[in-house]
Amino acid sequence: HVQLVESGGGSVQVGGSLKLSCVASGYDLSYNCMGWFRQAPGKEREAVATIDKDGTLTYADDVKGRFTLSKDGAKNTVFLQMNNLAPNDTAMYYCAAGGSLPLMASRYIYWGQGTQVTVS
Repeated sequence: HVQLVESGGGSVQVGGSLKLSCVASGYDLSYNCMGWFRQAPGKEREAVATIDKDGTLTYADDVKGRFTLSKDGAKNTVFLQMNNLAPNDTAMYYCAAGGSLPLMASRYIYWGQGTQVTVS
Protein backbone atom coordinates (compact mmCIF):
# COMPACT_ATOMS: atom_id res chain seq x y z
CA HIS A 1 0.00 0.00 0.00
CA VAL A 2 1.63 3.24 -1.19
CA GLN A 3 0.95 6.40 0.72
CA LEU A 4 2.26 9.90 -0.01
CA VAL A 5 1.81 12.57 2.64
CA GLU A 6 2.60 16.19 1.87
CA SER A 7 3.25 18.97 4.33
CA GLY A 8 4.77 22.44 4.44
CA GLY A 9 2.17 24.47 2.61
CA GLY A 10 0.81 27.73 3.91
CA SER A 11 0.33 31.42 3.23
CA VAL A 12 3.29 33.59 2.34
CA GLN A 13 3.93 37.04 1.01
CA VAL A 14 5.20 37.74 -2.48
CA GLY A 15 8.91 37.02 -2.62
CA GLY A 16 8.76 34.64 0.32
CA SER A 17 9.79 31.00 0.57
CA LEU A 18 8.25 27.69 1.56
CA LYS A 19 9.59 24.15 1.70
CA LEU A 20 7.24 21.31 0.95
CA SER A 21 7.85 17.76 2.08
CA CYS A 22 6.44 14.48 0.84
CA VAL A 23 6.94 11.35 2.90
CA ALA A 24 6.44 8.13 0.96
CA SER A 25 5.53 4.84 2.56
CA GLY A 26 5.34 1.55 0.75
CA TYR A 27 7.30 3.01 -2.13
CA ASP A 28 10.96 3.08 -3.10
CA LEU A 29 11.99 6.59 -4.17
CA SER A 30 14.40 5.12 -6.69
CA TYR A 31 11.58 3.43 -8.60
CA ASN A 32 10.42 5.42 -11.64
CA CYS A 33 9.64 9.12 -11.55
CA MET A 34 8.51 11.11 -8.57
CA GLY A 35 7.69 14.76 -8.36
CA TRP A 36 5.52 17.72 -7.58
CA PHE A 37 2.49 18.98 -9.46
CA ARG A 38 0.12 21.83 -8.75
CA GLN A 39 -3.42 22.80 -9.57
CA ALA A 40 -4.96 26.24 -9.25
CA PRO A 41 -8.74 26.75 -9.17
CA GLY A 42 -10.20 26.44 -12.64
CA LYS A 43 -6.95 25.22 -14.16
CA GLU A 44 -5.55 21.86 -15.11
CA ARG A 45 -2.99 20.09 -12.98
CA GLU A 46 0.50 21.00 -14.14
CA ALA A 47 3.96 19.69 -13.49
CA VAL A 48 6.29 21.68 -11.27
CA ALA A 49 9.38 19.53 -10.77
CA THR A 50 10.21 15.85 -11.12
CA ILE A 51 13.07 13.44 -10.57
CA ASP A 52 13.49 10.20 -12.44
CA LYS A 53 15.02 6.94 -11.27
CA ASP A 54 18.46 8.06 -12.47
CA GLY A 55 18.26 11.28 -10.48
CA THR A 56 17.63 13.55 -13.44
CA LEU A 57 15.72 16.64 -12.41
CA THR A 58 13.19 18.35 -14.66
CA TYR A 59 11.52 21.67 -13.93
CA ALA A 60 8.65 23.57 -15.46
CA ASP A 61 9.90 26.69 -17.21
CA ASP A 62 8.21 29.15 -14.87
CA VAL A 63 9.81 27.70 -11.73
CA LYS A 64 13.35 27.23 -13.01
CA GLY A 65 15.80 29.11 -10.85
CA ARG A 66 13.23 29.52 -8.06
CA PHE A 67 12.22 25.98 -7.06
CA THR A 68 14.50 23.09 -6.14
CA LEU A 69 13.50 19.45 -5.81
CA SER A 70 15.59 17.21 -3.59
CA LYS A 71 15.20 13.89 -1.89
CA ASP A 72 16.40 12.10 1.22
CA GLY A 73 16.45 8.40 0.46
CA ALA A 74 17.09 7.46 4.06
CA LYS A 75 13.89 9.21 5.12
CA ASN A 76 11.98 8.28 1.96
CA THR A 77 11.14 11.95 1.58
CA VAL A 78 11.07 14.33 -1.36
CA PHE A 79 11.27 18.08 -0.85
CA LEU A 80 10.38 21.14 -2.88
CA GLN A 81 12.14 24.32 -1.86
CA MET A 82 10.25 27.28 -3.28
CA ASN A 83 11.86 30.71 -3.30
CA ASN A 84 10.79 34.09 -4.63
CA LEU A 85 7.17 33.03 -4.65
CA ALA A 86 4.68 34.91 -6.80
CA PRO A 87 0.87 35.10 -6.75
CA ASN A 88 0.62 32.78 -9.75
CA ASP A 89 2.33 30.10 -7.68
CA THR A 90 -0.85 29.90 -5.59
CA ALA A 91 -2.25 26.39 -5.96
CA MET A 92 -2.74 23.03 -4.33
CA TYR A 93 0.56 21.21 -4.56
CA TYR A 94 0.57 17.45 -4.98
CA CYS A 95 3.28 14.87 -4.59
CA ALA A 96 3.18 12.07 -7.13
CA ALA A 97 5.07 8.83 -7.63
CA GLY A 98 5.27 5.88 -9.97
CA GLY A 99 5.54 8.04 -13.05
CA SER A 100 6.69 6.74 -16.43
CA LEU A 101 7.21 10.20 -17.98
CA PRO A 102 8.62 13.03 -15.88
CA LEU A 103 6.29 15.96 -16.51
CA MET A 104 3.09 14.17 -17.52
CA ALA A 105 0.59 13.96 -14.68
CA SER A 106 -1.42 11.29 -16.46
CA ARG A 107 1.58 8.96 -16.28
CA TYR A 108 1.77 8.94 -12.48
CA ILE A 109 0.10 6.22 -10.47
CA TYR A 110 0.25 7.43 -6.88
CA TRP A 111 -0.85 10.80 -5.53
CA GLY A 112 -0.91 12.53 -2.19
CA GLN A 113 -3.81 14.58 -0.88
CA GLY A 114 -2.10 17.89 -1.54
CA THR A 115 -0.96 20.88 0.46
CA GLN A 116 -2.20 24.40 -0.21
CA VAL A 117 0.20 27.20 -1.07
CA THR A 118 -1.15 30.75 -1.11
CA VAL A 119 0.96 33.72 -2.14
CA SER A 120 -0.35 37.24 -1.69
